[in-house]
Amino acid sequence: MDLRIFTEPQQGASYDTLLAVAKATEDLGFDAFFRSDHYLVMGDGDGFPGPTDAWITLAGLARETSRIKLGTLMTAGTFRLPGVLAIQVAQVDQMSGGRVEFGLGAGWYEAEHTAYGIPFPKEKFGRLEEQLAVVTGLWGTPAGETFTYDGQFYQLKDSPALPKPAQSRIPVLIGGMGARRTPELAARYADEFNVPFASVADTGTQFTRVREAAGAAGRDPGDLVYSNALVAVVGRDDAEVARRAAAIGREADELKENGLAGSPAEVVDKIGRYAEQGASRFYLQILDLHDLDHLELISSQVQAQLG
Repeated sequence: MDLRIFTEPQQGASYDTLLAVAKATEDLGFDAFFRSDHYLVMGDGDGFPGPTDAWITLAGLARETSRIKLGTLMTAGTFRLPGVLAIQVAQVDQMSGGRVEFGLGAGWYEAEHTAYGIPFPKEKFGRLEEQLAVVTGLWGTPAGETFTYDGQFYQLKDSPALPKPAQSRIPVLIGGMGARRTPELAARYADEFNVPFASVADTGTQFTRVREAAGAAGRDPGDLVYSNALVAVVGRDDAEVARRAAAIGREADELKENGLAGSPAEVVDKIGRYAEQGASRFYLQILDLHDLDHLELISSQVQAQLG
């Protein structure tokens, strides 16, 4: 069972804060450090000191960590042209010695596009599909050959398809709750399918859709990793859970219902219920990035029980 730390820096975090969390992630034995790809705070707060770019952050962390995987849930397909994105991710993979995993989504938060002058196209899913084709096509083109793509949204001609990642194949993550197109896209491109912030029952339904889509595409459904992203708030007792919930503006009872919250025993039990649906990897959304004792508790009393 893989436990990964997942951060939301747009809510307010400097690179130094993210570095401290990433180093704790590595030192405490977690599998990976992931971050969101957003440029504007969501909900209450001013987001101070301001946004950090996902791939610039991961490039820095690539040189300051040595073991953990590094990636995004999810890179916004609206932010970067796919050819440029392929170069960026391949370079970070080289810088990390082959530790990058690549989550790509369509992009959805219109307000951040407006705030920073980023176009927000109406047709995003079709663009996402072409972006996956371009990025993976560039990485997969044999050295010395060129890549050409003639799509509705993107056209590339005689690209040298360089640089190459350190890995022979960077793992691709696709996620979401779409009933048809998302599972079909995962069946074609994904190494991992992620269900974000969903109940056990809804997770099971979506995993089933992805397995069925993989089978229909002639692919073994067992080839994919199935994962969940869930907010995590763990405490040694109810008072500590309530304190950590309040620190992120949430209620403990609501988090127990909708996330991974409570005592270590309660969280291990909840993880087990998701595992019964096929989940083998969990992205623990940590919203208070200054509470490193929280990560130590999860490592010593949750992760240790999962083996």
